[in-house]
Amino acid sequence: MQITRIFHSGFLVETAKRYFIFDYYKGELPKLNPDKPVYVFASHGHQDHYEPKVFELLKQQGIVPKLAILAKDIKEKKYPDGIPVLKAGFHAHYEIEADFLVDTFHSTDAGVAYLVTCGEGKIYHAGDLHDWVFDSASERENRQMTGMYRHEIDKMKNISLDVAFVPLDPRQERRYADGILYFLQKVKAKQVYPMHFWSHCSIIDKFLAEYPEYADVIKK
Repeated sequence: MQITRIFHSGFLVETAKRYFIFDYYKGELPKLNPDKPVYVFASHGHQDHYEPKVFELLKQQGIVPKLAILAKDIKEKKYPDGIPVLKAGFHAHYEIEADFLVDTFHSTDAGVAYLVTCGEGKIYHAGDLHDWVFDSASERENRQMTGMYRHEIDKMKNISLDVAFVPLDPRQERRYADGILYFLQKVKAKQVYPMHFWSHCSIIDKFLAEYPEYADVIKK
């Protein structure tokens, strides 16, 4: 399984049989093998998680995705032309192919988080499922947020993930690590790629300096 970070929460995952593109916002797509099917995921309709331009970029490479898996909150007027769309709801299970399954979780913001099971393992993309706590919010609001987040993450306690893409957002200031720490403590994941930090890549170094025990798991 080969991982390419594109930008923000956007990633390309290449397996032996398929390409998965998650939450493309902007950035350059690598040159893809036109003979390998491409599946495009978007966790929700926020601009920094779904940009229909991704289909034009693929078209420029002569590639037509086999399927777009888009959260139900994305408006149909933003659907790609000529490409089948699966409207993904939360707490749902989809069998795309015999060796390609998609399960969804309920985001604490909008849309869904994805769990993809394929021949090479399990891939989790959180979208905006995160512990969005801020010092500027009330104690009650933060407590509710943390409860909702932990309720969803606890559903993954018995799942072993091969790759996970999880938010690490510097806008949360001193609370920036709350969400990813709970995830790391509760979910078995071989590789965790922090995301949702725009161009502020140094947040990963900050996290590893404060929590060096996760150096073998956290990937840049």
